[in-house]
Amino acid sequence: MPDRTEIAAFRFGYGLPAAGAAEPQALVAGLAGPDEALARWPAHGTAEVLALLAAFKEARTEAKAAEGMEDGGKPAKKAQRRAVQEGRRLAVASMQAAMARAIGSATPFRERMVAFWADHFTVTPRNRTQMAWPGAFVDEAIRPHLAGRFADLLAAATLHPAMLIYLDQVASLGPNSKRGANRGKGLNENLARELLELHTLGVGAGYSQADVREMAELLTGLTFVPDRGFAFDKARVEPGADLVLGVEYGGEGTEPILRALDDLSVRPETARHIATKLAVHFTADTPDAGLVAALEAEWLRTGGDLAAVAGVLTGHPAAWAPGAGKARQPWDFVVAALRALGVAPEAITALDEDGFLALLHGPMKAMGQDVQNAPGPDGWPEAAEDWITPQAMAARIDWAVDAPGRLLAALPEPRAFALAALGSRADERLLWAVDASESRAEAVGLVLASPAFNRR
Repeated sequence: MPDRTEIAAFRFGYGLPAAGAAEPQALVAGLAGPDEALARWPAHGTAEVLALLAAFKEARTEAKAAEGMEDGGKPAKKAQRRAVQEGRRLAVASMQAAMARAIGSATPFRERMVAFWADHFTVTPRNRTQMAWPGAFVDEAIRPHLAGRFADLLAAATLHPAMLIYLDQVASLGPNSKRGANRGKGLNENLARELLELHTLGVGAGYSQADVREMAELLTGLTFVPDRGFAFDKARVEPGADLVLGVEYGGEGTEPILRALDDLSVRPETARHIATKLAVHFTADTPDAGLVAALEAEWLRTGGDLAAVAGVLTGHPAAWAPGAGKARQPWDFVVAALRALGVAPEAITALDEDGFLALLHGPMKAMGQDVQNAPGPDGWPEAAEDWITPQAMAARIDWAVDAPGRLLAALPEPRAFALAALGSRADERLLWAVDASESRAEAVGLVLASPAFNRR
């Protein structure tokens, strides 16, 4: 039977060997305080992305001006390519930093919560110039708010340039605003719709298309300016107050928007939607109804206090039931494997761009998860059948047999590795197969490809 340390390692962390304390109070405490993992393995932020966009824009302007000239604008075109390459470099470096944090953090529950909320508020690049946005978004909008009010997290995510760009808020103009009337353009409802459907109330929560449109009108004014990032442009604002879910919001600047986000954050529909998502993600595809109800009640009692809700998540008896109720997604699988193998975080950040893409990112994509590039704003699926498919498992097995030998100077002794990586999950049948393997690479791969390792 697994002990609580082992259960916590699999359910709330990235597996064995365990890191940090396993009791609920300690797990929740790890969400607050100084972000030591971010400090130790930093990545880029909005300032670097803005510099990159400025360089690309300047090069594009020079290339256009040089059309028809003798050199054909080749220097400017090269500068454009360099800017795109720098964007890719920043994106890859942010993935490496995120992986290093997940491997090396003394508070892995914190890193798991970062991943959960980054998926809840999915942003992905729409073109080559946007590749660096997801990493900046997670570090700036998600990481600082893990133990605070959901309203603050919601506002940070909604107003971040990455979200405004990804969900086309930058194209939204109030039809009767100064800019909208002059340009003959109008609302884009993408951000408003996903704000209600995905980020707060949930699908089928009873809001109407009229609510979506009114929310879209309320959000007009939120935009992005390439030379300074987030901006509020009153010339885009649809005149008049807006009625969302029966509440009227009027006023100047971002104040009515923030008030609406605050109201959405504490609605019963939001509590139910996110309580269910938390229970599904951390415990089981079909979670215990009592756990969901307890999370929902705590959300409503505290007004969306994320630390308090995490306390219920980690303290409820259903969260400590033995058994592996979830399939590890490719990111979880690879991170857990690297931790079990004892790969140092610095070994990941030291990889060059091509090495990381070939050894880690490419295989995860083959397993079905193109990191930082989810298929839609609803993020990655949770159900085991979406991840444990013949093709995806073949990719996992290939990586499990091949990658450890490329990452380590020497592979671990197989039986000891099985026990260290799986604890009580290492049953006699698996240990017999490990002992009977023809090589260490095959034995280690067998452990990592086993059902016991691929579930948490």
